[in-house]
Amino acid sequence: MRPVRALDVSGGPEPAARRQVLPRVFGIVLLLLAAAVDLLVAHGEEQSLWPQLVVLLIGLAAILWPAARRPAWLTAPVRTAVPAVLSGAMTAAAILSGRDAVYGPGELAILLYLLLIAVRDCPVRWAAVCAVLDGAAVVALSYREAADTSDLSSVNPLGMLLLVGAAAGLGGYLRSLDHRRRLAVTETQRAERLAMAADLHDFVAHHVTGILVQTQLARLIATTEPERLGGILKDVERAAVEALASMRRTVGLLREVPESAEAGTDDRRPRGDLTALPELVEGFRGPVGPETALRRDPSVPDDLPHEVQAAAYRVVQEALTNVRRRAADATEVTVGLTYGGRVLEVTVRDDGRGGTRLPQAARGGGFGLVGLTERVTALGGELRTGPRSDRRGWEVTATLPAERCRA
Repeated sequence: MRPVRALDVSGGPEPAARRQVLPRVFGIVLLLLAAAVDLLVAHGEEQSLWPQLVVLLIGLAAILWPAARRPAWLTAPVRTAVPAVLSGAMTAAAILSGRDAVYGPGELAILLYLLLIAVRDCPVRWAAVCAVLDGAAVVALSYREAADTSDLSSVNPLGMLLLVGAAAGLGGYLRSLDHRRRLAVTETQRAERLAMAADLHDFVAHHVTGILVQTQLARLIATTEPERLGGILKDVERAAVEALASMRRTVGLLREVPESAEAGTDDRRPRGDLTALPELVEGFRGPVGPETALRRDPSVPDDLPHEVQAAAYRVVQEALTNVRRRAADATEVTVGLTYGGRVLEVTVRDDGRGGTRLPQAARGGGFGLVGLTERVTALGGELRTGPRSDRRGWEVTATLPAERCRA
């Protein structure tokens, strides 16, 4: 998963989000320069700059307003429809008044980009309306320069129609990719919840079986060795507490589980706990792998809740898998476990630079971290990925609330 850091847990020298900054900045600069050309053209034609300036400013705001800071009312339909209506009104005013009006590359680029956004991001019931408005505004631009003539039939809008078709087609293609991506993420989250349901079955079955055995033993010695009943009942109480805690933390995560789902049939279930980590880490190194080390702080107890141990195991497993896939040049991998009394922290660090990558077909679907995030956040924890502080590789950190089981 190394190509996209938002979904990766290990690898290359820099995240994909950072690699996207330069193209975005370049695109913004080009858009601003094109808008400046529009104003220069309008000024050269001795036209009023205010109508053009209003259209450009509103169009640029619709495109460049940061998503995290947009007000609730600035929805995709509003962003795509308002600039198109203003541009169309400007064209209509020029035609009705019979005055020559020009347009530049800035207004054209803004309308085409908004058309793409309308097709890609608008809700289904608004996508067609906003796309028609933006497309009509683009086609109308070809008539604006002929507004001072009485013969508009001589205008050939074919070039504009081709641009509109290209932008709408690209927007539809991106919308289909987004839809498939959402389906894949949803399926990954659903599968992870099913895995957690299977874990719940195993955990509770383990504790209930212990209760049953202890109860049977208590019945056998009730009359012969009554002094041992106190210890047995204490063990029964502890098993019951652990079972209830597992159910309380996990059962709320299960939604719309199909009847055909059978516990224990999902091969994606994590199979491991903290005691299995040494074998996992040692097996990752193998005869030719990087040097690996498991550094478990003595404060980490063995009796943490089962679902927490399973989540920790999965974090380490996924991180090591991605080191192998995306950082095959790594020479050292360190797995760390620390416990602060209430929180288990799992850390996986590598010193890879992203070299000797596997072929694209062998890199996996890119959704491993989606499932891990679902599992970790469902337990009240947090999963963080990013470059190491010394910039010598990648680091994955999971914090899991994990109070020790008590009788």
